[in-house]
Amino acid sequence: MVHLRSRRRLALAVPVVLSLTASLGLLPAAVSAAAPAPTAARAADGPALAYVVNTRTDHHTIESVRQAITHNGGTVVASYDRIGVIVAHSANPDFGTRMRAIRGVQSAGATRTAPLSAAGTTDEGAVQVLSKAEAAKIAGAAAPGEEPLEADQWDLRAIGADKAADIDPGSRSVTVGVIDTGVDDTHPDIAPNFSASQSANCVSGKADTTYGAWRPVDADHYHGTHVAGEIAAARNGIGVAGVAPGVKVASITVAQPDATSLFYPESVVCAFVFAADHGIEITNNSYYVDPWLYNCMDDPDQRAIVDAVNRAQMYAQRKGTLNVASAGNSNDDLDANALTDASSPDDSTAAHRTVDPHECFDVPTQLPGVVTVSAVGVKGAKSYYSSYGQGVVDVAGPGGDKYQIPDTPSKNGRILSTLPNDQYGFLQGTSMASPHVAAVAALLKSAHPHATPARLRALLKAQADNPGCPSAPYDGDGDGVVDATCVGGARVNGFYGFGIVDALRAVR
Repeated sequence: MVHLRSRRRLALAVPVVLSLTASLGLLPAAVSAAAPAPTAARAADGPALAYVVNTRTDHHTIESVRQAITHNGGTVVASYDRIGVIVAHSANPDFGTRMRAIRGVQSAGATRTAPLSAAGTTDEGAVQVLSKAEAAKIAGAAAPGEEPLEADQWDLRAIGADKAADIDPGSRSVTVGVIDTGVDDTHPDIAPNFSASQSANCVSGKADTTYGAWRPVDADHYHGTHVAGEIAAARNGIGVAGVAPGVKVASITVAQPDATSLFYPESVVCAFVFAADHGIEITNNSYYVDPWLYNCMDDPDQRAIVDAVNRAQMYAQRKGTLNVASAGNSNDDLDANALTDASSPDDSTAAHRTVDPHECFDVPTQLPGVVTVSAVGVKGAKSYYSSYGQGVVDVAGPGGDKYQIPDTPSKNGRILSTLPNDQYGFLQGTSMASPHVAAVAALLKSAHPHATPARLRALLKAQADNPGCPSAPYDGDGDGVVDATCVGGARVNGFYGFGIVDALRAVR
């Protein structure tokens, strides 16, 4: 898999939010309004690409733009009229340029750099599938009342989730939507808490609610099932336990069904709108939107991606959905003046480029109102891979770290959770930290059913426990080289934001 992970952004990130707001506020609406009508589109002579076309939300403008899409050699795939986002396909190589000249179009651009095919996340390293022998060893160490594999779930104990479950396991009226590679809802640890009515496949950019469409296409698309188990694996005497074993989980599949598992913008737009319209209280986003790790506002295609996804996630927030996202696994300082992006675009030929993370945005992580999550290991220290940044990270959660070894039967510092086909396995990444935070948010929503997304963000920060910046230089992998610098104080800092979430404190 390309880039499933656990990612980033924050309410304290004033420079980021102001920069994004200012950038989006300068979209060329006035210029577009005066643009001349296009000439007839030339014959399609390029590869078919997907586009987002962002417009005003009045009916007249949207209908006019739809007609212009057809006139310029495009096909409308889906139209999200309430947010003014239209998903289109076109083989016209001039399609993006032509659409940006249409009256009422505020931004438009290609969502990929490679042609459409018959079809990224933020975990760090390959999955380690738990063998039957290993499972039996772990089960032999289970204490009375624990799930069979819970002895290896150091992450639950690290945030008090084992004790919180005795007080309040979460409400059945709260659903966490897993926007990911798909969830195997037939898994015995997930089936008791799965919500089929709130699940869909959004890969095409248009929601498919056919029964089972939300499932992973194969066992290699394991990421979403692992995330779902971390959130809400049932305490049913089978396998593992989730942080919030009483809440429901839904699957909104956005990953391409091929080996790339890429998460394209139109799929994510569909997912946020679907979650909002189907009463999902919290979404987990352990990925970045492909094909750009950072979307720079001076590029018209990348600008349109930021605009479209931001409209969708803001729509979800207005409808009462809290969006939680992983900070990323590049060990990047997201508040730095400059970063190197060597992976973009990840659907064709990547090239090294230097970006300013205050002007080039990781989506959806850096979007306004999204809860950004960094990762820690069993010792409560920042995971060696986790990105960070003062004023960017909101809170931290257990994501695993192979260099921080727990006192568990397996001595495995990664996170144990569910996998497709009734299996279990270990993964590490900010992809794993984000669902821990989403689950704690679900516990808070259960205790405060009328809390708005803004209130939930505040509650997450209030219940977190901040270890403060390390007293010694940070050397995450123990090779004697300083790997990162923590900026901030004991209350808020770049490694942990407001601190590591605490499930027990959340239910109390």
